[in-house]
Amino acid sequence: MRLAHILAAIAVGLSAATARASEPALVLEGKIALGRVSGRIDHLAVDLDRQRLFVAELGNDTVGVVDLKTMTTLSTLTGFREPQGIGYVRASAEVWVANAGDGSVHILGAADLSSKGRIELGDDADNVRLDASGSRVFVGYGKGALAVIDATSYARVADLPLKAHPESFQLDPATGRAFVNVPDAGHVAVMDIVAKRQVASWQVPGLRSNFPMAVDNDGGQVFVAFRRPAKLVVFAGRDGTVVNTLDLCDDSDDVFLDARRHRLYASCGAGAVDVFARNAQGWAHKERIPTISGARTSLFVPDLDRLFVAVRASGREPAALWVFRPTP
Repeated sequence: MRLAHILAAIAVGLSAATARASEPALVLEGKIALGRVSGRIDHLAVDLDRQRLFVAELGNDTVGVVDLKTMTTLSTLTGFREPQGIGYVRASAEVWVANAGDGSVHILGAADLSSKGRIELGDDADNVRLDASGSRVFVGYGKGALAVIDATSYARVADLPLKAHPESFQLDPATGRAFVNVPDAGHVAVMDIVAKRQVASWQVPGLRSNFPMAVDNDGGQVFVAFRRPAKLVVFAGRDGTVVNTLDLCDDSDDVFLDARRHRLYASCGAGAVDVFARNAQGWAHKERIPTISGARTSLFVPDLDRLFVAVRASGREPAALWVFRPTP
């Protein structure tokens, strides 16, 4: 190859590398209108088989059903009381919706969205999680408990007592533990699921209002976002040792691990998604992606490789899901 050709190839490679380096970590790919939906939007869940996304539209007392194939809203379901937690049970093709307003959990068939049952928890039903087998559903509720519900019979088989109302929580199938944010008690509770008791509490002096959480069960780390002051804390899952403490955007309500890229995405009501990346020293802030004020909640779907950010209606924007594509 002649020298000129070699230099040209090098120039092309450098240009491509520079373009990749300047590309943001998340690229806004599109917006899915949610229709005439007002008020706060809470959590989301995905049905990969039908390529649908479910949106807990808390302030509107509705659940939005989004078709991801056409990027449109199929329907807006009514009959809820401040829906905030939502989960999809793949084994039975059901959508579980937890309502803050009356403490109920509504169960819908994913195929036709008809009602299949209702469970009364009594007060402030919140986040919904499934165990690894999909046979049990965990719902945070009330003044301090995780309800453990049989996904087939809908029977509540256990309660895991907590010191105050649980916010985000995650399950570790390898150890049989649950990590639970309990902001009014000022700690992260570590629960033994089988023994139904708290075995540890993790605190960080000076930090309060721990709401969102993510876990890396393979890497043995727990990521907790605090709001006052706004910090992301990385804990060692084995004993709660603080690995990193990083500045974070204000009013965070969801954080997700992108295991493929060794990144974290934290969505914040201040109008941003903060991106963190793992390096040899631990974790570091990589980038702040602008969204819009009030866009607190989100869902990262690894199978689709997309981050969906819920944007509430305002004078600037209609209610919508903003769809972000992570870059390499």
